[in-house]
Amino acid sequence: MKKLFAISLIVISAFAANINAQSAEEKAAVRVPLENYLKGHATGDGEYFKKAFHTEGNLIFIREGKYMTRSFAEYIAGSSGKPAADEDKRKRWIESVDIAGNAAFAKIILDYPTVRFVDYMSLLKINGEWKIINKSFYAEPKAKPDEPKKQ
Repeated sequence: MKKLFAISLIVISAFAANINAQSAEEKAAVRVPLENYLKGHATGDGEYFKKAFHTEGNLIFIREGKYMTRSFAEYIAGSSGKPAADEDKRKRWIESVDIAGNAAFAKIILDYPTVRFVDYMSLLKINGEWKIINKSFYAEPKAKPDEPKKQ
C-alpha cells in the first residue's frame, strides 16, 4: 500500500510539474505581444504594434462620457516613429496576466508625467500565436506640480 501511495505521489508530482512548465511557457508566449506593445510606446515605432495586435482588433474607451472605438489600424497609423520627448520620465509594465486555454487577459500600466493609463488587453491564441484582439483603457490625468490635485 505504501508503495502504491509513493508511486501515486510521483505521478501526481510529475503531472503537476508538467502543468507548471506549460503554464510558464504559455505565460511567456502571452507576454510576447504585450512586450511588443510596450516597445511600440517606448520607441514610437508602429511595427511593434503590428506585431502585438490582431489586424481586426479595436480599442474601446470612454471619452467625455461617450463610448468610443478605434481600430488598431488607426491606432498604428498614429505612431510618430520616434520616442516621446519625455520618454525618460515614462514607466510601463505588465501588471498581470491571466490565461485560460486559448484566451488571456492582461493588465498594463503606462505611468507618464501627466497621465496614468490602465490598459486591459484581451488576447487570443490564433494559429499558434498570441495576439491582442481588444484593448480597453482608463486614463487618469495627473495634477501638474504647480497645481492642486482635482477632487
